[in-house]
Amino acid sequence: MAPPSGQSSSQPLPAREQALFKKIVKCYEHKQYKVGLKYSKQILSNTKFAEHGETLAMKGLILNCMGKHDDAQDNVKRGLKNDIKSHVCWHVYGLLQRSDKKYDEAIKAYRNALRIDKDNMQILRDLSLLQIQMRDLEGYRDTRYQLLTLRPTQRASWIGYATAYHLLQDYDMALKIVGEFCKTQQPSDYDFEYSELLLYQNMILRESGRLELALEKLEENSAHIFDRVAYLETR
Repeated sequence: MAPPSGQSSSQPLPAREQALFKKIVKCYEHKQYKVGLKYSKQILSNTKFAEHGETLAMKGLILNCMGKHDDAQDNVKRGLKNDIKSHVCWHVYGLLQRSDKKYDEAIKAYRNALRIDKDNMQILRDLSLLQIQMRDLEGYRDTRYQLLTLRPTQRASWIGYATAYHLLQDYDMALKIVGEFCKTQQPSDYDFEYSELLLYQNMILRESGRLELALEKLEENSAHIFDRVAYLETR
């Protein structure tokens, strides 16, 4: 998903065209591709904005979703050339590279986008997904840490960061992160997310070889674990 045009663009749009651009993004998100192309045409048909980089990039992204690969590439590359300081253009270029399975190039594009908009959550998430796919676990850890600092109250931020250390087989750090997050939780009755968190914590303990402690913690937390099949299998 490409974010809306931001201040990083060297081609800011007037209010009317900016509203149209936001509609293009929404059409992409909701897979209303033909409508999105109609809005992009309304911007690009104006001679003042015929080379508007972010609109060309979004048009290309939509064309790619419609199976028009060559036209998509042409529009996205043209968009990037016209607005190389836009995080949107770099992000979209990365999405196309990912679509073509050129993962290293996609990562480079995401990094270029983040140099312009370093705290963009969507780009960071997209980068983290490619890093884990490419087994760049150190890079994944660093990106998940950045996501945690940006959204410290979200459960997914903590779990993602713990998972990074888990995959690096740094079990102590993974357990520390999960433990710190557990301290912030006040589980309600039938809190299935908390139940899953406790089971994940137990899995890390078992993988680290601390089987007795894992069993002890399982019994200690049994009242909060609602997946009884997983509970019994773990025992």
